[in-house]
Amino acid sequence: MSMKKWLLGVLAAAAVIGTVTGCGSSPSASSAAPSAKSEITVGVTPGPYEQIMEAVTKEAAKEGLTVHVKTFSDYVTPDQALANGDIDLNAYQHEPFLDNFNEKNGTRLVSIGKTILSPLGVYSRKYKTAEQIPDGATIAIPNDPTNGGRALQLLASKGWIQLKSGLGSKATVADITSNPKQIKIIELEAAQLPRSLDDTDASVINDNYALNAGLNSQKDALFAESKDSPYVNIIASRPEDKDNPAYQKFVKAWQSDSVKKFIDDTFKGAFIAAW
Repeated sequence: MSMKKWLLGVLAAAAVIGTVTGCGSSPSASSAAPSAKSEITVGVTPGPYEQIMEAVTKEAAKEGLTVHVKTFSDYVTPDQALANGDIDLNAYQHEPFLDNFNEKNGTRLVSIGKTILSPLGVYSRKYKTAEQIPDGATIAIPNDPTNGGRALQLLASKGWIQLKSGLGSKATVADITSNPKQIKIIELEAAQLPRSLDDTDASVINDNYALNAGLNSQKDALFAESKDSPYVNIIASRPEDKDNPAYQKFVKAWQSDSVKKFIDDTFKGAFIAAW
C-alpha cells in the first residue's frame, strides 16, 4: 500500500470517529445550564422602583452584572414585555397580580425572589380621619385585577362594605353584598388615582403612585394595609430562565443589606423590605 493511500485511510477513520463522538456528546450539550449574561434589562414602574433600582444596580455591579432599567407607565405592559422577551426580568408586582396575568394571557411567568411590601392606603384631601368620611361618599379604587379586589378588602376591613366570602383579591364591585354607608365606588387606572383626590371623597392608592404624589401610607393615609399583608412584591422571569445565573445574581443584589438600608432610610416605612 502506498503512503498516500495509507494516509487517506487514517484520515477517513478519524473523521468517522469524530462524527460518532460528536453525536454521543450532543445530549449533554443540550442539558447544559444557561450561559450567564453580563448585562440584563429589568422592567419597573415609575418613581420608587426606579429609586430602589439605583441601589440595586450598584450592588449588582459589584458582582460584574450590568443592569439596564426600563420604566413602564402602567401595570400590564411590563408583563407583556417580559413574556415577549423584550426585557429579561421585571420587579413591580405581587404574586396574585402575576397569577392573574398568567391566567388571562396563557403565559407562565414565575417569581424568582421577593422584594418589598407596598401597602395600599386610603387617602383624602377633604377629610382628616376615616370617621369623617360621610355616607354616600365617592371612593376611587384601582381598576386592575387583584389590586381592585385588594382595595375592596381594605374598605371591607373598615366595615364600610361587605364582600362575598372566600374571594380574596379576586373580589369585584359586583361581589359587594352589603354597603351600609352607600359608598359610590369608581374604578380608575392606578396611575390616575392620586390625581383623582380633587374629585373624590377618598381614593385607595398603591404606595408607589402615592409616593410619586408626595404621600406616605404611614403618615398621610386615613388607614392602610397592615405590615402582615400577603401582597409582597416579587421579581418575575420567564419559566425557562428562572435559574439563569445572571438573574440569580440580580435577586441576590436586590436582597442585599445595602439595598434594605436604602429602602429603610429612603421610604421610612412606606415600603418594607420583605425577603
